[in-house]
Amino acid sequence: MNSSDSQLQLDVSPEKIPRHVAIIMDGNGRWAQRQELPRIRGHQQGAKTVRLITEECARLGIKQLTLYCLSSENWKRPEDELEFLMFLLSQYMIQERETMMENNIRLQIIGRRERIPADVQTEMDQSLEMTSGNTGTCLCLAINYGGRAEIVDAVRQITSEVIAGKLDASEITETTVSDHLYTAGMSDPDLLIRTAGEMRISNYLLWQISYAEMWVTDKMWPEFSIADFHQAIGDFSKRNRRFGGLNSEDPTC
Repeated sequence: MNSSDSQLQLDVSPEKIPRHVAIIMDGNGRWAQRQELPRIRGHQQGAKTVRLITEECARLGIKQLTLYCLSSENWKRPEDELEFLMFLLSQYMIQERETMMENNIRLQIIGRRERIPADVQTEMDQSLEMTSGNTGTCLCLAINYGGRAEIVDAVRQITSEVIAGKLDASEITETTVSDHLYTAGMSDPDLLIRTAGEMRISNYLLWQISYAEMWVTDKMWPEFSIADFHQAIGDFSKRNRRFGGLNSEDPTC
């Protein structure tokens, strides 16, 4: 955190701060290319932004931060870049344990474990175990994650329970589906942030963001700052969230 960011204060009342923020961290490679640097340098700088925003969430008392780290579609990238991403993920798990413990952050990971190297999974499991007793912000990393795959996996589990006679098909509700998603037990995101100016969801938390407020910035993820994060929260705090109902102050809506 630089000195200017460390002095920033969020001018939003606590009850207006989102409980759960989800972020699509886009633009690492483009940021590096603009700097005439290798793409991997963008991922390295992006990891620093992860620490910055995670620590700020802990300071603000935000209950959960969910980050889109690696999508199920990202395996189409060049092999050397994927190898570096796996190395970076392993190093993150090792290097950030102290930060997570100091900030009372509990780690969770969602997504399919297939294709994640065994040594990386070992480091993931160690961090999960080490932080399991923490009671502050939940940092949820979406790794090898796809929203459609998540729903398919939930349908498979529900179908198996129906076939086994553990569940009656007529009793399946939205809660049933939610309870079988990777995010079972978590609250839905209140605020979805996307960097790099892209106006799409990219197969991210398709079920969970039904009523999330979206906020998009042209900033690339490596240059995303606490000031930008505060702006997103400030804009969120001014929005009228009706969840499909009417605004009591404006019955014509």
